[in-house]
Amino acid sequence: MLDIVSIFSADGVLASQIPGFRMRPQQLEMAKIITEAIDNHQVLVAEAGTGTGKTLAYLVPAFLAGGKVIISTGTKTLQDQLFNRDIPIVRAALKIPVTVALLKGRANYICLYHLERSLQDTHLSFINRDEIQYLQLIERYAKNSKHGDRSGLNAVPDNAAIWQQVTSTRDSCLGSECPDYKKCFVMEARKQALAADIVVVNHHLFFADVMLRDEGLSELLPACNTVIFDEAHQLPETASLFFGESISTGQLLDLARDTKAETIQAAADFVPLTDAIAAMEKAVRDLRLTVAADNIRLSFATVMQSPDFDDASSRLLEKLTLLTRLLEDQAERSEGLENCRQRAASHLYLIQRWHDETDMQGYVRWIEVYHQAMQLHATPLSIAEIFQKQMMSSLRTWIFTSATLSVKKDFAHFNREMGLNDVQTAHWESPFNFAEQALLYVPLGLPEPHHKSYTEQVVQAALPVLRASRGRAFFLCTSLRAMQRISELLQACTDFDFPILLQGQGSRSYMLERFRELKNAVLIGSQSFWEGVDVRGEALSLVIIDKLPFAPPDDPVLSARIEKINREGHNAFWEYQLPRAVINLKQGAGRLIRDETDRGVLMICDPRLATKAYGKYIWQSLPPMKRTRELEEVKRFFESY
Repeated sequence: MLDIVSIFSADGVLASQIPGFRMRPQQLEMAKIITEAIDNHQVLVAEAGTGTGKTLAYLVPAFLAGGKVIISTGTKTLQDQLFNRDIPIVRAALKIPVTVALLKGRANYICLYHLERSLQDTHLSFINRDEIQYLQLIERYAKNSKHGDRSGLNAVPDNAAIWQQVTSTRDSCLGSECPDYKKCFVMEARKQALAADIVVVNHHLFFADVMLRDEGLSELLPACNTVIFDEAHQLPETASLFFGESISTGQLLDLARDTKAETIQAAADFVPLTDAIAAMEKAVRDLRLTVAADNIRLSFATVMQSPDFDDASSRLLEKLTLLTRLLEDQAERSEGLENCRQRAASHLYLIQRWHDETDMQGYVRWIEVYHQAMQLHATPLSIAEIFQKQMMSSLRTWIFTSATLSVKKDFAHFNREMGLNDVQTAHWESPFNFAEQALLYVPLGLPEPHHKSYTEQVVQAALPVLRASRGRAFFLCTSLRAMQRISELLQACTDFDFPILLQGQGSRSYMLERFRELKNAVLIGSQSFWEGVDVRGEALSLVIIDKLPFAPPDDPVLSARIEKINREGHNAFWEYQLPRAVINLKQGAGRLIRDETDRGVLMICDPRLATKAYGKYIWQSLPPMKRTRELEEVKRFFESY
């Protein structure tokens, strides 16, 4: 009979299966506590520092538990890693015949109905030589694939326009009315998930399921005994997204496109419908044009001050209402038109609700504007009660784990956000020797971040450190604007010879591959590189953070939540803004030391770390590395290895 201690011992089954495996007391203790939590149907919030080996610490108890286990990860990349690498290793070591399924959102699977329609449709706007070739590759792949997962077809780029035409959304799926329902890849993946002992999902899919069940629709994920959230620090953001409501101009244009295609096939003789589609499409584009800026978030109050926006949204409601009414008349002519009718009615309902003050009590209404699209959002002021209700719906174990959940080992912020009351918490320090392996450097003489020349001075302070480290650096920025400016300034330096990689020049995996290959590059990135990135060894010896990652106070959701917290007599800065910044900073800092032999410098340019009362609170939450404000000490650190 296998037991936790023997499994994790130096001569146990994991050691025999995993080259270089070493017994770590933190990992064993974590596995024991998770086992107890599963046995007793408890809620556990567990923070494990980098290098603890938390994946094995929760996988082994999950295998031993019996019953059904859902493991939810922060990203599809980690999802694939668990399914393809970590779980097979544990299964081989434990020799337990556990069945495992990987389940992704529907957009990851080819839709046979939409594929067939795209093959027949001569009016598709994406048609060019490349896209036609991609469509043929997808057709061939769909005929031979057992799972239809688009990740299995590397020959078609992930950002190819064709994918939108050959996958379904929750809106465009015909469900059981679909002629290809029995062969559907999504339904097959769900069937396998229902039968499996362990199901690997991601947070977006998990919360999509929670939302669907609330609406009384079919359950996306099977009922289970245990839920394990890895990268749990991402949950408040993901839950806010799914417990809220949103409707985008992109969805409305997709509706127009699909209705047009269905009308051509099933109702070409009904001209008023064609006219109504064109009028609604124009109204959508006109609404987007009422805001000149790109990549901006605006509150409901701000945007409604614009007469153009108010008029355009009224016109859109009028045109969408007419389209919905005409679709009601024609829906019986095809399953596709009936689907379009349902979507039009749903979109109309959401836009009407978004404008209604009474319906939106307890929500923050705001818009997000992209280059070609606009999204109307309604985000709950708090997700705590909603999530608590989901947890109490049935007796099961809930495990929340990440390297960054606490602030100075205090989990109050995370627990408060998620509505977790009186739950067990546990913390394990990283087994790495940060005092010897890492140095925290806060340069002298930099101005406050609001100073107009702050970014220029940050680059001047960073240059001697980058030279001392011989490149090999991540330059992590808190905004895209700062990222672009830092890139320009470094490229303008005539005596700076290290390769510069800028986020956006390729996929994240491609950028990381180039960074490792070059061995002396400086990778400048924003949010994409603050977490979920693992570069071990000397290729990464320096992490520079431009400033403390406080969320911008003019963000409409943040400002509404701050106002609510302060109104209730609490201090929003200490209870909400600061803990969020600390957790984000811990993620960025966590890129530096990834194993026992790594060494490096963490340079945080923001002087507030040293000058503000809360600065001590922040650096005490970071791993216990030696601190300095002297450039010469940084140079000596790099010279010593």
